[in-house]
Amino acid sequence: MANPDGDNEPEWIKRVKSEGAVPLLDPDNCSNGWASPPGNSFMVRGPEYFSTKVKVPGGEFLLKPLGFDWIKGPKKISDLLNNPKHRIRRALQDETPTGCKPFIWAFNLQVPSKENFSAVAYFVGLEPVPEGSLMEQFLKGDDAFRNKRLKLIANIVKGPWIVRTAVGEQAICVIGRALTCKYCIADDFLEVDIDIGSSVIANAIVHLAYNYISTLTVDLAFLIESQTESELPERILGAVRFSELKTTSATLVEMPSDENKGELLPSFPSRLWKSFGHSFSSTSSSPSHVKGDVDNGSSEEDTKG
Repeated sequence: MANPDGDNEPEWIKRVKSEGAVPLLDPDNCSNGWASPPGNSFMVRGPEYFSTKVKVPGGEFLLKPLGFDWIKGPKKISDLLNNPKHRIRRALQDETPTGCKPFIWAFNLQVPSKENFSAVAYFVGLEPVPEGSLMEQFLKGDDAFRNKRLKLIANIVKGPWIVRTAVGEQAICVIGRALTCKYCIADDFLEVDIDIGSSVIANAIVHLAYNYISTLTVDLAFLIESQTESELPERILGAVRFSELKTTSATLVEMPSDENKGELLPSFPSRLWKSFGHSFSSTSSSPSHVKGDVDNGSSEEDTKG
């Protein structure tokens, strides 16, 4: 796993990680805070997945954790890194040394609520993206490719039975097939704005979880799905843990006016969240259920690695 407190970590990364309103804490004790969870707590497609269906522990992340924001706004929050006043955007422009071109990956989960909450995870790559890699294909590809590949793994580490049952032991979905996503790409960052409210099923599950948010510890991992043997095994881009968040701790953000925004890419239509749908439908019958993993538009039954 990328070490969030490594001695060789650049000072600007340490500073950015400490600046957020939600504090960076130890993974085992991060109430009303965030942390970087162990990569091996997530199961991903192993090197022989297409013949054996065996998954393996996620291992080391490809990116370093950079920050987490728990924020709210006067309207649905998006295009955060298009705002030159954003704390991470400022760090990119002002704090990074000449010749060093870090690249930020931001995943903005827009929570369906009257107060327009967003949970935003930030990760950074300090090395050039390997040529021909899935990361390069994702960054240089079109939104149709991204919608078919960006995957979320969610683990409820701690929480009430009703939420753990609804989400499952490890919930998996290809985000762009389930939800409306907007991708904002620049030379030094990629932001994905994920509208959870665009799916009836996802909306229902998150609304349920939101009622218990002050008691939940949740791990989220983001990765690019491997769909051919040559792309295996899967590698996690980055992961974040948030724990027992309080709605009162969310920071109010000022949204920039439209004329101050850069050119944005269009959003895409919502599609059925099959894996979460399976989990959700199971809550009415039994606490136990088969975990779903969306693969090329069809639901499949997973085998543990």
